Amino acid sequence: MSYQIAIDGPSGAGKSTVAKALAAKLGIIYVDTGALYRTVGYYVRRKETDPHDARLVTALLPEIRLELGYENGAQQVYLNGEAMGDKIRTPEMSMYASAVSAIGAVRDYLLDTQRSIAERHSVIMDGRDIGTVILPNAQVKIFLTASNECRAERRYRELTAKGIETTYESVLRDMIERDANDRNREVAPAVAAEDAVVFDNTGMEPEECAEALYRLVKEKLGL
Repeated sequence: MSYQIAIDGPSGAGKSTVAKALAAKLGIIYVDTGALYRTVGYYVRRKETDPHDARLVTALLPEIRLELGYENGAQQVYLNGEAMGDKIRTPEMSMYASAVSAIGAVRDYLLDTQRSIAERHSVIMDGRDIGTVILPNAQVKIFLTASNECRAERRYRELTAKGIETTYESVLRDMIERDANDRNREVAPAVAAEDAVVFDNTGMEPEECAEALYRLVKEKLGL
């Protein structure tokens, strides 16, 4: 039996960490959709283009070739053959991703890539509109969230661990701004699907959250 699991939620909710853990537990493919938007944003930044200018960004799309690969069990995104790695994981790329994701042509461009993977395999995808737009018929939909302060602290620790200089205050400020942009955009706003289970993991360790959601998924799928 093949099935689809959608995990949505704001930045810092722990979507990627939990999704990777669930994929490992269930033996299915994990697709980090946010990395795809970050990669488009990276190319837009490289071309010194305004990420809010829909016309200019759309004109760049034919130049972009995205591929997904898996190295040591982790997803790797390739931009025109170049491995992105942590280059797309900076605060600046978070803002670029948020900006380009509000452009309908970008979402259409990436939609086929994401759906074609889900048609061929059992998958778990995380993002902001997986349950509402990308996989509207997913058997399990989860909207993962946490308090602003908790999410900002997680992201701050993640960035500093990678050697990226920032402050908790700036991470919190950027996060609140990105949340508002994602939630209020006209195209595919980042909101919970009507049939999603909303799960608040404030104060939970990643392993604790993953185990709770593993039980939830098994119950939903009858595994």
